[in-house]
Amino acid sequence: MFDHRHLLFQLVRRDILGRYRGSVFGVFWAFLNPLLMLSVYTIVFGVFLRTRWAGTSNSLQFSVVLFAGLIVFNFFSECVNRAPALIVSNVNFVKKVVFPLELLPWVMVGTALFHACISLLVWVVFSMFVYGTVQWTMVFLPLVFIPLIFIVLGLSWIISSLGVYLRDIGQVIGVLTSIVMFLSPIFYATESLPKPFQALLLANPLTSIVEQARRVMIRGAMPDFAWLAVSTVVSMVFAWLSLRWFQKARDGFADVL
Repeated sequence: MFDHRHLLFQLVRRDILGRYRGSVFGVFWAFLNPLLMLSVYTIVFGVFLRTRWAGTSNSLQFSVVLFAGLIVFNFFSECVNRAPALIVSNVNFVKKVVFPLELLPWVMVGTALFHACISLLVWVVFSMFVYGTVQWTMVFLPLVFIPLIFIVLGLSWIISSLGVYLRDIGQVIGVLTSIVMFLSPIFYATESLPKPFQALLLANPLTSIVEQARRVMIRGAMPDFAWLAVSTVVSMVFAWLSLRWFQKARDGFADVL
């Protein structure tokens, strides 16, 4: 990534602008989408279903907690759902021997980080409106995202390579992503579930990341640095092994495509 940082920046920029090219509002949709999503979830869960989180007293406070978890999950789902078609939709890069194909997941992650930052900005404004302040511990949020980024990179290298040989994987990933969403503490707190189900949730890597994100964004607490250290090392090893898998699998890309 560092060696091709200039190319990466250009590809991320092209990917972001290309997504909104031809639309009336252009890149402004990057702000509108999280605003609309926040409004819908507030109305559905906070007003209609009257769902409440521990420590929240109204639908607006519930939406702050809910949206904090969605920022993490949406970053994950955007990358994983795009991964199956990542190589297939860039056949022209496959035919260029000198192009670093392993850079494509980084491009996808860069675009998802852009959208996550926009959503975070919307969350900060909304949180200021609801609570009148923002916790200073939010400065540790990038540290919480580091293991998530490497997990997503590893999954993207594996899924994108499989997507070349197994075209049905795109349909499977869409279903699995929905399952992961409901097996993560997005719409409910882990403590609200029976003990056996809590163990199931804790087996999901997103659970700890979502809880650590809410810890620094809402509770104003320091992150668990021991957890950060272990999860970062484990996620980096996973990403490295996934990259090795990708490099082995890429030898057959040109023949299949």
